[in-house]
Amino acid sequence: MSPIFGTGDLDRRATILVRSDTTDPDYGTREASWADGDTVFAQVLDVLPSRSDRLGDEIAMTKRPATVRMRYRSDVTQANRLRIDGEEYRIVSGPAMIGRRYGIELMVEQISTEGQQP
Repeated sequence: MSPIFGTGDLDRRATILVRSDTTDPDYGTREASWADGDTVFAQVLDVLPSRSDRLGDEIAMTKRPATVRMRYRSDVTQANRLRIDGEEYRIVSGPAMIGRRYGIELMVEQISTEGQQP
């Protein structure tokens, strides 16, 4: 067991999503879709708003940023996405290595589908 993660720290399941591009047969345009990759145990920490994120007494946190930690993997990049508890997240920063390849830390934000579907 690594000294970085304690018992029970990695308490969530995260599916790593991999982008796969296809070409539309009628128009020849590229279409992006996301395929499920590996599912791993992860720790998800919500990012608390700073003073600059506050508007008066109201908090404007529409993108729901979070920090995600998982055991070390060399195949996770900003080109991937994560699915955690049915919600998809875009990787906006990282991965940053924790210790000597004990784990990685990613900054993510929830992907909003608002306005995309009727």
